[in-house]
Amino acid sequence: MNTVTESQLQGLMEVVDRAMQTGNNAEADQAIAKARALAPDHPGVLNVAGMRALALGDAKTARSLLERAAELDPATPILWVNVALAQRELKDETAERDALEKALALAPRYFPALLHKARLLERQGKGKAAATMYHAFLSCLPRDADRPPALQEAIAHAQRALQENDRALEAFLEPRVQAARTRHRGESLERFEACLEALLGKRSLYRPEPTFMLFPGLPAIEFLDRTHYPWLDEFDAAADEIRREALSAFSEAAGDFVPYISKPAGAPVDQWLELNNSKRWSTYFLMKNGKGIDEHLARCPRTAALLKAAPLCEIANHAPTAFFSVLAPRTRIPPHTGVTNTRFIVHLPLVVPPGCMYRVGAEKRPWREGNAWVFDDTFEHEAINDSDQPRIVLIFDVWNCFLTPAERDLVAAVTAGVHDFNEGESPFRQGG
Repeated sequence: MNTVTESQLQGLMEVVDRAMQTGNNAEADQAIAKARALAPDHPGVLNVAGMRALALGDAKTARSLLERAAELDPATPILWVNVALAQRELKDETAERDALEKALALAPRYFPALLHKARLLERQGKGKAAATMYHAFLSCLPRDADRPPALQEAIAHAQRALQENDRALEAFLEPRVQAARTRHRGESLERFEACLEALLGKRSLYRPEPTFMLFPGLPAIEFLDRTHYPWLDEFDAAADEIRREALSAFSEAAGDFVPYISKPAGAPVDQWLELNNSKRWSTYFLMKNGKGIDEHLARCPRTAALLKAAPLCEIANHAPTAFFSVLAPRTRIPPHTGVTNTRFIVHLPLVVPPGCMYRVGAEKRPWREGNAWVFDDTFEHEAINDSDQPRIVLIFDVWNCFLTPAERDLVAAVTAGVHDFNEGESPFRQGG
């Protein structure tokens, strides 16, 4: 076939596509007839003619044309998928399966073939096998692929099928799991429960995504067990005094509360557009980048004494940082991640009206005033104050409890080195 004919065929196929999209069936049929006259054994022409016949309800003619196209070009997966579609209309499930298997033998991750195989298994009443194939289909979808309405509907159906399978699996496992729980009554099973929820599709999976430094090999845990930080009991016990100092500063030194997010002009603000340079999320720094704010510490002597005695994360020109964080009514801190998993963040809730939410990774925890928690802020996290009052929390950073003293020293040396290399720019910041 010469180059001119190939060009003519391409033009005719484009005419067919446009005509089909606009519903001009007569023009589409005329273009297909011309293409078949020019190249009766061209796989692309046969495929278009076959799919047109299938759309018109002539599955037998479609099968004949599509099988011929696949025979002439057996290495193209979509041709075998289209053969399977014709076999489906003819209710020949064995031939349909065989055609799909040929497509998958060529391209095991070819998502159209995976989708149609899942649909075939579902029609056959093989729900578990269909769920496995729907999972493969969803896993193999290209992230940047166009998603027309038909594909969006297929994705939604696949997700529903997986959810139904997960619920069936949950019901099947429940008596066995309950028996095992009974054998271990009184023991901490939080990690197992999280594992089970993830297996059953009830818990999203997150991982640390620091913006500055990732220390490999450390346990990835959203909220840490307080037993690693027993000295936090002293903060809990002093929560009433700390709260009074925070409220006093908020009422008497409101001008010293500054926006937590303050990006310079020209810098990308991304998710921080609404909070950039806004006091809707404001902070009263007691310590910042390893340096105490003397005036603020003097105003809050009880808080200052506790921070001074606590084994905080200490890195010259970087840490610790400690502050009262005030989230205004009807304000949301969008999902974000912190700078490094070498340190954790402590929150001591002081004023938490109803309607406040906090999420770290897959875990949402209810606030309890006067009860501190420790979390890894390199997991995606967010906060919401949906009340009519400000939410006030004391926030400061501590070393990751799984680092050895030697590792802490080396991390501090490297971080300080990055600071000097970048001429004084600190990467350390935490929030919430």
